[in-house]
Order: sequence, then C-alpha cells, then structure tokens
Amino acid sequence: MQYGCNGLHYLSKGTANTVATDMWSSHREAQASGALPAQGGGIRQIVMGGMGGGGGGMGTLQALLTEISGLDKPRGFLSRRARAFLTMPAKKPPKYRILIMMATNAPDALDEALLRPGRLDRQYKVDVPTLEGRRKTFEGYLNKIKHSITTEQVDRLTLMSPNASGAVIKDIVNEALIVALRNNRDTVTWPDMLGAKSLKTHGMPDDVHPMSLERHSVAIHEAGHAVAMYRLLKRWTIDVATIEPRGAIGGFVSPVPLEEPAFPWRSEKEHDVMISLASLAAERHFYDGDNSVGVGGDLGSSTSVVRTMEGRHAMGSTITSFTDITAGDPTKAEFDRRVEERLQELYARTVTLVEENEQFVMAIAHALEQHHTITGEDIDAIFKGTKGPIVDGSWYHSPEFVFVYKRFHAEALKAHVEQGKLNVPLPKPGSLVVMDPSGAIVPWTIEHEAVAGQLSPTPSGWSRPPES
Repeated sequence: MQYGCNGLHYLSKGTANTVATDMWSSHREAQASGALPAQGGGIRQIVMGGMGGGGGGMGTLQALLTEISGLDKPRGFLSRRARAFLTMPAKKPPKYRILIMMATNAPDALDEALLRPGRLDRQYKVDVPTLEGRRKTFEGYLNKIKHSITTEQVDRLTLMSPNASGAVIKDIVNEALIVALRNNRDTVTWPDMLGAKSLKTHGMPDDVHPMSLERHSVAIHEAGHAVAMYRLLKRWTIDVATIEPRGAIGGFVSPVPLEEPAFPWRSEKEHDVMISLASLAAERHFYDGDNSVGVGGDLGSSTSVVRTMEGRHAMGSTITSFTDITAGDPTKAEFDRRVEERLQELYARTVTLVEENEQFVMAIAHALEQHHTITGEDIDAIFKGTKGPIVDGSWYHSPEFVFVYKRFHAEALKAHVEQGKLNVPLPKPGSLVVMDPSGAIVPWTIEHEAVAGQLSPTPSGWSRPPES
C-alpha cells in the first residue's frame, strides 16, 4: 500500500482554507472544460440540509413556528361559563410571558423564518474557552485524579489545545487516566497526557507496521517537514510528529498556534510553502535526487498557496488579480509560468535549509523510526541535546550518531536502488563497539577511526538560532 503525507495537517488554518478553496475551484474548472465528469471526479460533494429544507423538515418548521406565535393561555371553564351566563363578552386570552431560547451548533442551517424580528431575533455566539479558561478547565479536571503534572506542563497543554471545548478537555484527562491504568499505575504522568492528547486530536493509528525500508523513507519525509517547521515557524509550536499510518496517511507533523494572526503576511505564506516543499527537498537530498509519490499532496498544497499569493494577494511579481482565469484564457500560461518560477525559488531556499540542517533531519528521522510518534518537546530536546518526554536528544550530538546513522542510511539507499530489503537493524546508542588493544570490547568513538587511518564522517555541528 502506498501512503501519502497529510499535506493539510501542518498548514495554518487560513492557509488550509485557501488550499481547499483553490482545489475546489480547480475541480469545477476541470468539470467545465470536460476533463472531469459533471458529477464526482474525486472530490466529495458535501450537501448540508437544514430545518425547512423540504420534505419532512417543512412540517417540523411550521409546527415550531405555530407554537412560538400562538402560545396563548386559555380561560378556565367556570370563567367562560359564568361570563356567558351573565351575557358578558369573553375576555381575550392573555399572552404567556415566555422567553424562548434555543441552541445549535449549525446556525447556517436555520430557516430565515425562525430568525425574523419578534422570534429568534438575537443571536449570541458561545465560543470555545479562552487560554485562561482552558487552563482552569484542565486544572479542574486534573484536581479530581492523582497526577504528577506540573504547573508548567498544564500551561504547555493549554497552548497545545487551542480549540478545545470543556468536553474535549474532560475527554483528554479521562483518556490519560485510562492510559495510566493500562500501565498498572494510578497516577497520570506527562507522557500519559501527551499520548491522550495525540489520540483525541489525531485519532487511533492503524495497526499496520510498514517494512523497515519504507519506514525509513517516511521518516526522512516527515523529518523534512519537522525541521522546516521548527526552524521557520515562530508563532507556532509542534504538537506531534508521527510515521504511524492512519488510513491513506503515512505520517504527518502537526503544529498548534501560539498566536495565529487573522491576516497572514507574505513571509508567513512563504514559510508555509517551504514547509510543504521540505519533504521533497529531504527525499531528494538523501536519495540522490529521487523522490516518492508521497510528496504529491505537499506539491498540491504549495501550488495552491502560491497561486493565491500570485493571483489574489499582491504577493508576487505583479499586483494584477487573476481570480477569474479559466482553462482557455490566454493569460493562464503566463500565470502558470509565474507560479512555477515562484515555486522553484522557494524550493531552492528549502533545499538550502535542509542541507544546512542535515544532522537535525537525520536525528528526527532516527527518533521517528525508533519511537514512531514523538512530541514537539522531543524535537526541541533533539535540537538542544536535552532529555524530552520520550527522546533523549544528547546522543544525536555525538560523533557516534553521525557515523552509524550515515552508514545505516547508506545501506538503506543501496536497498532502495537495488529494490531489495533493508537487513541492517536501526542503530541505537552504544550499538557500535570495537576491541581495544587489551582485547576489551568498548563503545566506538571517533578516535578509533582516526587511529585506523580511515576516513570517517565528522559532525558539522548544529546551526543554532540566535538567542531571543
């Protein structure tokens, strides 16, 4: 089975909406030109129905409107009979003084008749909790169980759950407790919370384990995304990176916003494109110019973003708006040329980024192959050489790692070229040993290769960002 990368997973909300809109427009354009049938064509058509949309819903709507408009209080039997006996006119039934309140999670589906003045004429939006609200909600549910979560970790969890409702937060805490109980513990730990958060946000991974050669290539692919995201995004933090398949998705890197601007700037859009293209740059860098079909979704996302930058937002070489380009428009070829040039420019910048962070890419890829799923804190620990919730990043700064991983990748590349199997185990800390002059088996160091007079790879060091 061939897996793809979830190309929309790591894009900001605004950029993801842009990509979806552009893909839908391209689909409709292809239908109009005859390249796709009038129905179907690979994009699921979503039909939203609401109250009053026809069929049985109309009867329900009319009954509800009648109840709202006709809630009168009838007079009692004795009152009506006594007034009739005395030939007095009957009193008009007084109106109930009733405040009608309704709630819905689909306001766009409501019929206009319900919303006219005099009926449901005031609408109040109840949004998800704010940052402080989410923090207090997490603290409230955590106080009901035994846990070792620190205040700093609660703050981190709050940032990692930007759109979580109270029900979602409760579900995450309950799932973390289940994880702890399954491991014969009655105390919830930080890794339990991270595992529960990942499960509730991204779903259960498939019980499928790709072959080692495919697992290695997927890890390289996702490590490219992770490195670009870590180095370029300043208003986001990485939530999780995984190579565990979920349906047709072979892996993904998911960020969460620390703060998401309502109106992204050109530089931020360029970073989104570079993050998309980082998978292609990483695959070609490590596989001698070759790449898999798994980059298709990433190329589609990056192309859609650049199309909107060039044609709608004055973020290209001209300020002309090209919102109505069709397949037969003579300006389409010129527009497509500009899009390709911009993509090539951003791809060149992405290649440089991957080359300058080669060791960082290798380290994340190794961690993904070993653990399958790691957190943003683990990626930060890999970069800094510290200990994360799952990964100890110190080994990735040693000469041993550079040597053994490059040797491991050389075997993987050979198997890829020869279309064979990767029979070399994934290296681990201390896996490379030598015999010293006394006959003792000791861990390998870079000095052993120097004494033997053999050429060995040396780490180029980490390119650290400037201190903030």
